[in-house]
Amino acid sequence: MVRILDYSGRDADRTVTVASLRAMKGTGQQLVQVTAGTSEEAAAAEAAGIDMVACLASAVTEVRAGSSRLFVSAAIDFDGAVTEDDLLRDAFNALNAGADAVITARAMSCVRRLTAEDLPVMGHLGFVPKKSTLYGGVRPVGKTVDEATMLFRQFRELEDAGAFAVECELIPARVMAEINRRTGLTTVSLGSGPDADAIFLFMSDICGEGPRVPRHARSYGDVAALRRQIVDERIRALTAFRSDVRAGTFPSGSEIASIVGDEFSRFGAQIPQVEANET
Repeated sequence: MVRILDYSGRDADRTVTVASLRAMKGTGQQLVQVTAGTSEEAAAAEAAGIDMVACLASAVTEVRAGSSRLFVSAAIDFDGAVTEDDLLRDAFNALNAGADAVITARAMSCVRRLTAEDLPVMGHLGFVPKKSTLYGGVRPVGKTVDEATMLFRQFRELEDAGAFAVECELIPARVMAEINRRTGLTTVSLGSGPDADAIFLFMSDICGEGPRVPRHARSYGDVAALRRQIVDERIRALTAFRSDVRAGTFPSGSEIASIVGDEFSRFGAQIPQVEANET
C-alpha cells in the first residue's frame, strides 16, 4: 500500500500508483483489473484483493464510497464529451472525485491535450466497442499483417502522446506479446492474451451476471441465477401475502396494535360529542 495525496489533496492509501505501474514494466509482475460501477462492487473487488478497477467517470464517487484503496481509472468519453475541452473538463471532474487516471479511446490529439496538463491517461487500442462498425462487427483487431502493423504504430503514437498505459482489447495473443515487449506503456489485456502487465475482465462476466459469457472471458460465479431466485422468491412472498389478505388471515392478533378496554370505552363515549360538534 502506498500513501498518496489524491487530485483534491486528500490523504489516501492506494494499492498501486502510476509511478509503480511504470516501475513494474518488465519485472514479470502482473496485476488484475476488473470493472466496478457501485460501492458494493468496489468493496467486493477490494476484499478479493483486486489491484485496479475501471469505471465510468460518472461512477467515480460511488466507486470510491466502496473502496478508498483501489487504483481507479475513469472512462471519460461515455458521458457526452465531444470537444477536447469537454474531455478535459470530464477528466478533471473524475480526478477530483477520486479517480487515479482516466481512460479514453479518442484521437491522439485528445490524449496530448490531457497529458499536457500532467493528467494520467490510459488509452484504448485494438477493438474499441463504440467503433465496431469500422471493423465490420465484433472481432479481434490485428489478425492481418496490415492491422498488426497499424496497431504497433498506434502503440508508438500513444506512448509519444504521453499516455502511461493502454487497454488492449481483442488483440491476437501473439501480436500482443510482441508489442508488449516493445512498448513502455503499461498494457492491460482484455481478451488479448496473458502477455500483458495487467489482466482485465468485466465483473459482470466474472460473476456470471449476463445471459452469455464472451469468448475471451470466464465465469466464476452465477449471480444471474441468484437474481432469478430473488425474483422467484419475491413473487412467492407477494402471492402468499395476497392470499392471506383475501382469506382474512392477515393481519393476525399479533400483528395489530391494541387498546385497553377502558380507553376504548371512553373513546366510544367521545364519538357522539365529536359528531355533534361537526353539525
